[in-house]
Amino acid sequence: MHSPSTSSSDGSSDLLVEIIETLEACGLEDDSYQLHDYVDPGALEQLLASADETITVQFTVEGIPLDVSPGGVEVIVEDESDADTE
Repeated sequence: MHSPSTSSSDGSSDLLVEIIETLEACGLEDDSYQLHDYVDPGALEQLLASADETITVQFTVEGIPLDVSPGGVEVIVEDESDADTE
């Protein structure tokens, strides 16, 4: 593993750490995937940093759907009431 470049801001590396920690909390081991296969971390950081309005980016890593915004990283949970109404 390599260290983040010194030109990246602390916020951007914090975002990546938060994504990884969220995936680990869901039981996904850090050596079972390559994050860059699912999302371009640099582009994601730039997008969130440059957005004028509240923005969220959704993507799935190894079956775990994530919602990433300037406010943080959340796992997308399907509303159980939607599943029960058929």
